[in-house]
Amino acid sequence: MGALSPTHWAIVAVVLVVLFGSKKLPDAARGLGRSMRILKTEVGELQSDTDLALEKRD
Repeated sequence: MGALSPTHWAIVAVVLVVLFGSKKLPDAARGLGRSMRILKTEVGELQSDTDLALEKRD
C-alpha cells in the first residue's frame, strides 16, 4: 500500500506534463539537479568541518 506502482508513476508524469507543459519540465529538472548538487556539496563540507572540529577537540 505504501509503494507507488508503475501506473501511479505514469499518472504523476501525465499530471506534471499537463500542469507545467513539456517545454518547462527540462528546465525544472535541470534546476532541481543543480540544487541537489549544491546540497550534496554543502552537506559534504559540513561533515568534513565537523570531522575537523572533532579531531581538534581530542
